Amino acid sequence: MGQKKLQRFAEIATFPNVLQYPQGMAGKWTDYFNNNHPLIMELACGKGEYAVGLGRLHPENNYIGMDLKGNRIWVGAKKALADGLNNVAFLRSHIDKITDYFNAGEVSEIWITFPDPQLRVSRAKKRLTHPRFLRLYKQILQHNGIINLKTDSPVLIDFTRKVIELYQLEQLEYLEDLASISDLKPELQIKTHYEGLDISGSNKIYYLRFRISNNPDPGLDEKLHQLLKEEPGIEVKDEEQ
Repeated sequence: MGQKKLQRFAEIATFPNVLQYPQGMAGKWTDYFNNNHPLIMELACGKGEYAVGLGRLHPENNYIGMDLKGNRIWVGAKKALADGLNNVAFLRSHIDKITDYFNAGEVSEIWITFPDPQLRVSRAKKRLTHPRFLRLYKQILQHNGIINLKTDSPVLIDFTRKVIELYQLEQLEYLEDLASISDLKPELQIKTHYEGLDISGSNKIYYLRFRISNNPDPGLDEKLHQLLKEEPGIEVKDEEQ
């Protein structure tokens, strides 16, 4: 590990707005923020551009950026401290452990911004909008809690819309090319490091807002996998069934 990363890991251990694999935090977030404002999460937050940007736009809410990479979290956490954003914090842990850190109904909304789209079908279960993750989010979200997805990956956006349809979730808004919209709301104007890279080469930014209106039925997971196998031009491997 490089010296820069080692220094950053040492620093975030001292940051008051970074919690690393915390114990006993479920149900304690109102105490942590010292208020009962709505709690909104950014998952796979990377450098935390959205947690910081939303925290600046909406001081009436609390924001938590969650990621495993402490080196990236350092960037957002340091920015939030420098800007005096007491409503922004960061949680370092695995996203599939999210129910360890929040009680039922403790989170009001989730943002997923430019996550790894996991393009190979064999890795579809690692996509953060796969039903196995949605079932975890459902456990911590308030009734009718919202999921926001922003991505440049047509594969991930099409997959998520397929999930919404198959599992009878509620699509609230779909925007196919944010750059073409002149009156884009401020929340969607926040840019992440990965947004500027256009890794997918699509030259488009997609936005999808939906509600997990019912718990995604595990009995439909195999049907979802079969639908993915039918997509032309996408490699299929069955090692992760």
